[in-house]
Amino acid sequence: MGDKVNLKLQARSVQGKKVKKLREQGFIPGVVYGHGVEPITVQAEYNVVEKVVRHAGRHTPVHLAIDSKKKIAMIKDIDRDPVGSRIRHVSFHAVKANEPVVADIPIHLVGSGESEAERAGLIVLQALEKIEVKALPMDLPEALEVSTASLKEAGDRLTVADIVVPENVEIVDNDDGREGTADDDVTIMDLTIATVYEPSSLQAANDAAGGDAEDASADSVESENGAEDSAAPSKDSEA
Repeated sequence: MGDKVNLKLQARSVQGKKVKKLREQGFIPGVVYGHGVEPITVQAEYNVVEKVVRHAGRHTPVHLAIDSKKKIAMIKDIDRDPVGSRIRHVSFHAVKANEPVVADIPIHLVGSGESEAERAGLIVLQALEKIEVKALPMDLPEALEVSTASLKEAGDRLTVADIVVPENVEIVDNDDGREGTADDDVTIMDLTIATVYEPSSLQAANDAAGGDAEDASADSVESENGAEDSAAPSKDSEA
């Protein structure tokens, strides 16, 4: 865990269309809810909330002060303006300090660029960026680390089993990423996090993907300008 994340909120009485004016005044509306918790509509200054969202993400507990009430919560949902990406609304899910929660935690490769494989000119590509873990709110790590030191040649890979898992943290074994796997013995620990590739093989794969894209594009153009085009309404007819 890093530094404790605190956020002071005010109970909000403004609802419905009046919330637009609240945003114009530099505030973000939000809600705090959870099991056994009566939903509380809240607000806070934009810059303060934006900083907390950037710091905490959805995997770090936030210590909320709502007037005289104190709660621990996880950021559950962030609604952003599709044009400018400004935050429009934040939902907080209240949790209990003594009850485990499940959260997506980022996976960081440690020692990137320093492995024997990378020094030999090979490329390490990360395939799994985050993973679900279960822990008490205050035990949730900011990130899980995997060392690249063991990577030496093309085909070498890192799996979930290589993650350094902190004490009191459990990796959640769901079926994400294992659909269609024939081997029933495959577990979450077998999932690939990163693989070593030859630069030439990556270039060949990129060239092949580009060729497929060009073919698909050509088919699309032919279809759009073929017989079906005569059935499509013209701008004149739509008017």
